[in-house]
Amino acid sequence: MSSYVEGFTAPVSMSARTTALVVVDMQYASGSRDHGLGALLARQGTLDSAAYRFDRIDALLIPNIGRMLAAFRANGTHVVHVTVGSERPDYSDAPRHMRPFFEGTNNHAGTREHEIVDALKPLAGEPVFNKVTMGAFASTGIGAHLTSKGIREIIVTGVSTNNCVGMTGQEAADRGFGVVLASDASGTCSDLMQDAYENTFRRLWGRVATTAEIIAEIAQTTNAG
Repeated sequence: MSSYVEGFTAPVSMSARTTALVVVDMQYASGSRDHGLGALLARQGTLDSAAYRFDRIDALLIPNIGRMLAAFRANGTHVVHVTVGSERPDYSDAPRHMRPFFEGTNNHAGTREHEIVDALKPLAGEPVFNKVTMGAFASTGIGAHLTSKGIREIIVTGVSTNNCVGMTGQEAADRGFGVVLASDASGTCSDLMQDAYENTFRRLWGRVATTAEIIAEIAQTTNAG
């Protein structure tokens, strides 16, 4: 349901020249049923509690992010990858609220868990920014990078919608970027959480759009150019 607040949300349009696709935390630590978080929950006997998360990743996120990557690469539109995890095996660089997750999922640089899933691997030359915080702007140079490339809008995708994806989008909005949240290329733990965050994001932060809408709009600006 829309609210009066949405009337104050600035419109965001997308362009092949000024928009970047940002893929957030699609790693084995957080995006694979068989590694990291999934493996930890399996050892604890609670993997079923995350069935929604991993089913959505497999059925929606990987295919839809893959579609956007293919379209953006074909158009020459900018692509950025973001990872989360410690740079150090002792996790000493992790903030207090992130360290238990890093430790529990064996998520530090150099491990399989820290790698981006094979289906969405960056191509040569595509930048990868590793963060130790929820949002990418707080602990990486992504903001300066995007500005240097003339980027004015970003599309955020990945996991989790209401944590790292959303925080990255909100940080970007506070820094003057237009932000689009890809509704069917982001995921969290339940429909309730997904829907609630999408409704929150529409309240001043930015725009919510589907993969098909994003690809079509970018294609229109490519053809117009």
